Amino acid sequence: MCGIWALFGSDECLSVQCLSAMKIAHRGPDAFRFENVNGFTNCCFGFHRLAVVDQLYGMQPIRVKKFPYLWLCYNGEIYNFKQLQKQFGFEYQTLVDGEVILHLYNRGGIEQTASMLDGVFAFILLDTANRKVFLARDTYGVRPLFKVLTDDGFLGVCSEAKGLTNLKHSTSLCPKVEPFLPGHYEVLDLKPSGKVASVELVKFHSYKDEKLHAVCDTVETLPSGFDLETVKSNIRILFENAVRKRLMAHRRIGCLLSGGLDSSLVAAVLLKQMKEINIKYPLQTFAIGMENSPDLLAARKVAAHIGSEHHEVIFNSEEGIQAIEEVIFSLETYDITTIRASIGMYLVSKYIRKKTDSVVIFSGEGSDELTQGYIYFHKAPSPEEAAEESERLLKELYLFDVLRADRTTAAHGLELRVPFLDHRFTSYYLSLPAELRIPKNGIEKYLLRQSFEDSNLLPKEILWRPKEAFSDGIASVKKSWFSILQDYIDQQVDDLLLEKAAEKYPFNPPKTKESYYYREIFEKHYPGQSNWLPHYWMPRWVKATDPSARTLKHYKLAAQE
Repeated sequence: MCGIWALFGSDECLSVQCLSAMKIAHRGPDAFRFENVNGFTNCCFGFHRLAVVDQLYGMQPIRVKKFPYLWLCYNGEIYNFKQLQKQFGFEYQTLVDGEVILHLYNRGGIEQTASMLDGVFAFILLDTANRKVFLARDTYGVRPLFKVLTDDGFLGVCSEAKGLTNLKHSTSLCPKVEPFLPGHYEVLDLKPSGKVASVELVKFHSYKDEKLHAVCDTVETLPSGFDLETVKSNIRILFENAVRKRLMAHRRIGCLLSGGLDSSLVAAVLLKQMKEINIKYPLQTFAIGMENSPDLLAARKVAAHIGSEHHEVIFNSEEGIQAIEEVIFSLETYDITTIRASIGMYLVSKYIRKKTDSVVIFSGEGSDELTQGYIYFHKAPSPEEAAEESERLLKELYLFDVLRADRTTAAHGLELRVPFLDHRFTSYYLSLPAELRIPKNGIEKYLLRQSFEDSNLLPKEILWRPKEAFSDGIASVKKSWFSILQDYIDQQVDDLLLEKAAEKYPFNPPKTKESYYYREIFEKHYPGQSNWLPHYWMPRWVKATDPSARTLKHYKLAAQE
């Protein structure tokens, strides 16, 4: 995890512009470099480093003797860089996994490069010999990337939008900042003036398709067929492989643990594999919640079962409320459920950074979208519609859960790893018949739970624990976190302000005092940028007025039982 920033064709003094690069310093607390591009005085790179691999030669932009005309700034981890080296005979100059991008590009161009990478990434690749600039982002947008491109060819690129919002440019006071689409690469021509012109934007991978890199994966061909035992075995093999490949790190590994199915599975498989490769230190797991919250109690059971070094972060409503503004600033969104869930994750990340030496943090993001874990999936009209909804949620992960997970951890200089979003695991799961993937017997994620039923990785009551949204599970059953927030905000926002909210904010108008309060804070830091959120996250097929799972009928019935 790190922060990347680059400008091409700046009309303003670069020493002034580079102050914007410092707004993402939290993403790379270990080192910073600002470098001009030879021959293009108005083009530059900025890089904030979190040193996870090759602490000696890992600074960026990466340049190697073999390709002196290539400049690479990237944020991410490429898990198959050693397999690609073996397959193609690449000679690496550093131990940095991202160096493989330079070799792949030289061998086969940008499309093959993006398609062969197994990992999470956002990168800027400059080829001064052919006067091209390339941008690319991984399939699910696990690593963030934003850009601004003006009509006259000024390009700014950054890991977070905040690094671009105050850039100065002669033809535009406020250039339009936009998220770069996941699963795409863009080709731009670099003119002698340093300005650029977009040539094409290409979608290089659809999450349902197996990527090209599968041919050199550590897991070879899986048994085919959809009989239940084969499917369950394949799910276990691919998930364990997804965790194993993400153990690549020279810094201490930890794991977020809410006590729900997803984070518990990640923690259990992670600890098992750390023992198998003889990692000497114990796995640190981290849970957050208010006193006696369901998450704390469940996480305690999991930690005792797997034998992790467990840390509990207990917070009160006042601490959570005080964090709202800094959380919204970090997130760059005003989505209601994202903000609610982010407060706990932000506070636990703060604790990890201050109190421990864990830096590489595993988490369970992506499972709910992939395996139909949200409670409203019980109301899906058909298995086919449930499958379509699952794909829609995966497509929008970069706007919601993946955004939350990245920004709350990156705000404290931590690197997130999400095995549920492994390419081979997701493409296999999505290839299964729709009727296999739906909730069964009133239980969501039934197939995933079934697959690990005989593994003894988790206590049975955890493996079959019903879905509890992170923003709900951190509070008590008697009073949900969203209710605590709403009670506080109700005193902060006047009724009249809410009545006129649609006039003030015609795009995504706030419908509640809570959403109005969040929008006000967002607009304070990012005025006029409401288009970053195309719509609020809300459950489907139910008449929901609030995104919390605890407001849904199915949750209430389950709680009573």
